[in-house]
Amino acid sequence: MKKIIAFTAALLVLILGACGESSGDGDSNTIKVGASSTPHAVILEEAKPLLKEKGITLKIEEYQDYVLPNDDLESGEIDANYFQHIPYLKGQIADIGYDFTHLGGIHIEPMGIYSKDFNSIDEIPDEAEVLMSRSVADHGRVLALLEREGLIKLAEDVKKVDATTDDIVENPKNLTFSHDYDAAALPDLYETEENTLVAINTNYAIGADLNPSEDALILEGDESPYVNVVAVRKEDKDNETLNTLVDVLHSDKIQEFIKEEFGGAVVPVDGAPE
Repeated sequence: MKKIIAFTAALLVLILGACGESSGDGDSNTIKVGASSTPHAVILEEAKPLLKEKGITLKIEEYQDYVLPNDDLESGEIDANYFQHIPYLKGQIADIGYDFTHLGGIHIEPMGIYSKDFNSIDEIPDEAEVLMSRSVADHGRVLALLEREGLIKLAEDVKKVDATTDDIVENPKNLTFSHDYDAAALPDLYETEENTLVAINTNYAIGADLNPSEDALILEGDESPYVNVVAVRKEDKDNETLNTLVDVLHSDKIQEFIKEEFGGAVVPVDGAPE
């Protein structure tokens, strides 16, 4: 009798285990993807019914920072994340040693430089302060915009994506730079800090009811190399379910949704530079 009970209990455990969800093993049709609230999670929500038609259940884990989504991907807490652009991903892999890759680019969020005090480039005074996030991957991006407008000049031998304030060789207005802020805090600084230029990532700008195409003093173009991607652990690069997610995000329906929903503040793409 005891053997029958033990066998029954073991069989019940196996059945329950088979019914449960697995994360990142390639066998489950449920995937859990980490994403910034806007625009990434909004886009994923739109993709849910399209994935459901293909037998895939998408669960979205929202994040408000740029650190935890990669930590949770590494630990297996999530199967993929969709929040970061390629230079940031490459920097995280180099600095922390994540064994990650990406499955393709989905969109570009043009970086904007905003000011409540200046309505044109000509109005920017000497010694104005430029506020940036502490994310080194965005520094070259901001500096390239300032150089484009003739406000600074960078050393010719430096790649724009790798540029830092140390690479500035000409600064005719003696702009000063502060980069000790969380990216999420920059919209609040835009509202409160006077006589400043504030570089704000589009996802945070949208979340603060800013329209990059209308409110930004300087705005990145669609030629940007900062393509947002779906990142996965390298072991999952051929995962059929995760690749189907990317296919859906590249579909005409989702790309049209991105254009209409964000009015040009988010630009869809169907691939990514290496």
